[in-house]
Amino acid sequence: MSVTPEVIEQLAALREQIAYHNERYYVYDDPDIPDVEYDRLFRKLQALEQSHPELITPSSPTQRVGGAPLSAFRQVQHEVAMLSLSNTFSDEETADFDRRVRERLEQPTIEYTAEPKLDGLAISLLYINGELSRAATRGDGVTGEDVTLNVRTIKSIPLSLRGNEYPETLEVRGEVFMPKSGFEQLNQMQLAKGVKPFANPRNAAAGSLRQLDSRITSERPLSFYCYGVGMVKGGVLATSHGDILKQLQSWGIPLSPEVLVVEGLQGCLDYYQDILQRRDQLPYEIDGVVYKVNPIAQQKLLGFVARAPRWATAHKFPAQEEMTELLAIDVQVGRTGALTPVARLAPVQVAGVIVTNATLHNEEEIQRKDVRVGDQVIVRRAGDVIPEVVGVVPGHRRIDSQPFKMPERCPICDSDVLKEEGQVVLRCQGGLYCEAQRKEAIKHFASRRAMDVDGLGDKLVEQLVDQRLIKDAADLYQLTVEQLAGMDRMGEKSATNLVAALQMSKNTTLPRFLFALGIREVGETTANTLAQQLGSLEAIKDADLETLMGVPDVGPIVANSILHFFEQPHNCEVLDKLIAAGIHWPEIEVKEAAQLPLDGQTIVLTGTLSQMHRNEAKRRLQNLGAKVASSVSKKTSFVVAGADPGSKAEKAATLGVEIKDEQALIELLEQYPE
Repeated sequence: MSVTPEVIEQLAALREQIAYHNERYYVYDDPDIPDVEYDRLFRKLQALEQSHPELITPSSPTQRVGGAPLSAFRQVQHEVAMLSLSNTFSDEETADFDRRVRERLEQPTIEYTAEPKLDGLAISLLYINGELSRAATRGDGVTGEDVTLNVRTIKSIPLSLRGNEYPETLEVRGEVFMPKSGFEQLNQMQLAKGVKPFANPRNAAAGSLRQLDSRITSERPLSFYCYGVGMVKGGVLATSHGDILKQLQSWGIPLSPEVLVVEGLQGCLDYYQDILQRRDQLPYEIDGVVYKVNPIAQQKLLGFVARAPRWATAHKFPAQEEMTELLAIDVQVGRTGALTPVARLAPVQVAGVIVTNATLHNEEEIQRKDVRVGDQVIVRRAGDVIPEVVGVVPGHRRIDSQPFKMPERCPICDSDVLKEEGQVVLRCQGGLYCEAQRKEAIKHFASRRAMDVDGLGDKLVEQLVDQRLIKDAADLYQLTVEQLAGMDRMGEKSATNLVAALQMSKNTTLPRFLFALGIREVGETTANTLAQQLGSLEAIKDADLETLMGVPDVGPIVANSILHFFEQPHNCEVLDKLIAAGIHWPEIEVKEAAQLPLDGQTIVLTGTLSQMHRNEAKRRLQNLGAKVASSVSKKTSFVVAGADPGSKAEKAATLGVEIKDEQALIELLEQYPE
């Protein structure tokens, strides 16, 4: 196919558009077109290049793909050495740095550029005539490794510079790093593959960039920010470091939005405190900030010492990881029954705080890290996050050490513990009785959609438990007006009303009561289905696994949760107390599927109903045998649309699914009164 001027113009326009959108997405996290539109542009460019392969250029966005694996990295000599930085670890040391700079320059105040010290891998990018020619690691500062193929896969790094005012030869220096979100996703993928996860984003970035197979690098969520220049030929740069960074940014090189020009020592220290306070909210890891004398002329006057410039220093943050001894492993039971192993540590200062306890997350994490009592361990604390044991320090294990095993029974109430299929967390099954779960269990029991005890708020429940007036939900029904009137913000009238509300709540329904018990995985819909299918509390308690799994929408996980709940003697004791307190409900006539008028129908409710609550409509429809779904499909029998129905009604119309109004629903339900 012949190449026309129109084709060349179209290719150039598409490449320019895609480069712009790559910058919006990967550099500024602010895309201005949806992904599907970006994909259309990209496919259009691919199609044109396939039709005219002679027009494919190395800088085309389509060429950001991994090549064949390399056998080894080629060595690169840096024309200008990539030096390290001196460090300061306190305000006093930073003040000494500033004093030395002022004395050498004989200036009362110095202007600095301040920027975050990214925790990644230093990289050199060589652009010749605006095209990315080579990328190399720092290495030993004099010799690095050629990682050009891998760097070309990093979408935030431009393959071609923007504009035409850049130098003929321009070496850009900066940091390749992995954002926190990308790091978490990568480690989830590693674990899913059964591969050891990376210890931190810095290791993940370095390991990803130094892959011999650039196709692997292309799959890793790497990013890049510049922090300076090396060799420059055939062009003129600005006269200050801050302005040079702005020049690089104008040519398409990514720059941290946190870079700031500050005045004097106090400006540096204020910047340090600001970044330190916001450290955990930043989307990437940093381990300090860097101060650089801003005027380039002053940098040249200051020069270098050994392997570091006199005109820059890194002000490091307090260490977030330290080493200490693991003294013991205790198991805590949370308010939802989750068992969490906790490390008891020899006291150690981490990130400015003395740490004596750290989470070990769960049994699988302990096994994966092979953490044992007596080990020397690495403890990490970041911001307000609970300290965690990152791993074991090799070579310090005692000869008599034993692998840790989680308990088979709850350390609080001695009930069974269960790990649900596909889950890593062990849970206590004594939900109605377990002291650790007491407050949450009672709050749920009294909630509006459960027993609906008006006036029994969360704070009052906490008071009643803390003052040991109740130990379980059944004790609520033994409370007196005198006891309640003595609570904070409870007068005699409020106490009288609450006792009356408790008495009123005794008249309930079996589905509500089942839901109120807080059986894991048993929500309102499942509770209603169980009640309608099995008819009584006794039948549900006595049901075996096969019977439970015969109930619609009850799978093995839900069935096992129900079995384990009713197998716990403590739970049954509380149940007996609740029934003895007078809780009752109307008998349910169990109907065969053939007797249910809406059996086999799938109904979707959308919009606001004015004559009844959505939950009530859902319950009535389910009692008639219908399945009430949350989304519309071709299998939907009909949609009930109230006020402001939204997208579900639109989808139903598109699929040709019947749409009924609220009045039609009322008329349908009136045909089958309860």
